[in-house]
Amino acid sequence: MRFKSPSLPELHAFLAVCQLGSFRKAADMLCVTQAGVSRAVLRLEQHLACTLLDRTGLRVLPTARGREYQALVEAHVAGLENAFDQFGAPCATHKLRLSVAPTLGTRWLVPRLPQFRALHPDIEIEFRQFHYDEDFARDDVDLWVEIKRPARAWPRGIRAHYLLGREIVPACTPALAKGLREPQDLLKATLLQHTNYPGNWALWLSQAGGVETLPALGPSFDLGNNLIVAACAGMGVTVIQPALIEPELASGQLVLPFKPAADTDRGYYLCRRAALAGNATSDQFTHWLQLEARLSLDRVSHSI
Repeated sequence: MRFKSPSLPELHAFLAVCQLGSFRKAADMLCVTQAGVSRAVLRLEQHLACTLLDRTGLRVLPTARGREYQALVEAHVAGLENAFDQFGAPCATHKLRLSVAPTLGTRWLVPRLPQFRALHPDIEIEFRQFHYDEDFARDDVDLWVEIKRPARAWPRGIRAHYLLGREIVPACTPALAKGLREPQDLLKATLLQHTNYPGNWALWLSQAGGVETLPALGPSFDLGNNLIVAACAGMGVTVIQPALIEPELASGQLVLPFKPAADTDRGYYLCRRAALAGNATSDQFTHWLQLEARLSLDRVSHSI
């Protein structure tokens, strides 16, 4: 028997756009890209040799032929969904695609994901490549955890919420800390620096340490994770966000020789499209992430 009917992904895409009036909203509901929904509908139109959707207005609406076809197939697709539920199949998995600053992702977020997984086993997290010059135009990412760049405003249509990481403090091994009595002693120490933020040491010394002398900087590292590994190896003193070294502080591998923190006015922000507001999967992850950030900030405040 030769099947002439279109595929279910094409029908799902068409019906979702009819119900929501938007390719973007349909993509969010189906957990696929907007381009994927658009291609599926186009294949369906080519298969049926007619135009099903009017794309000229602010809201995407079915044409006369589209309404006729929607009435013919909607009940049957709903019947297939009901049959799936009644047959006892497991709940569908919802995907959430993240782009996360590498060091925060590796050291702070990933170790916490098992907790999120236990709370929401139906949500599958996918990590996408992090872009340092993100323009938020990608359609393969649902949420970003980005570093605030003070000289640049967040793009229009992007909602950004501060999570953590604005404060920096010096950190080193207990052996190196023994030679640091006052902030002025740091000028004689090997100061490990982040390649992208060479001004962090001068900022902390001036703002929190009361030292106006410009320091001589030591080895530089392009990732915060490498900077932390170097500090743990005793290569020198780093200045870092305490939230990134929680395990090392708890174990005593690293200590804070001086407690006052300096404010960089940067930090990590959760960014999402305003159009994604109301998406249940995104909302659940956002709520959990903000709670974890507050808990982390509370722990950090007791250590500095």
